[in-house]
Amino acid sequence: MPAVSTSPQQLLQFVVDDDLDAAVRAGLMDYTASPDDTALSSAQSQQLLDAQQHLRTAWAARERHRARDARLARRAAEREARRAPPPVANSKPALPSAAAAILARAKARAAEKPSS
Repeated sequence: MPAVSTSPQQLLQFVVDDDLDAAVRAGLMDYTASPDDTALSSAQSQQLLDAQQHLRTAWAARERHRARDARLARRAAEREARRAPPPVANSKPALPSAAAAILARAKARAAEKPSS
């Protein structure tokens, strides 16, 4: 892990001031408490570790929410695709050859008859 770029006291100050963006930029997620560190008390170290855990939980929830949104959008698109009518290739159905011949003869006879 990369070393913490800011002192633990400064990280704690960012957390206390509720400036978590600055704390993350300063290296909050890289902070590890060590028993021989005298810069912070154990309660203050725990406060930083709690802030880390809170952020990890929030980020995980955000990822689950994004995955859920993507899953719901995919399902909605699949549902819409199933509902869509099939594409129409030709608006007039083709007549069988025998029916076409009968129709042609009927039209020819109708054309031969004089109008009254």
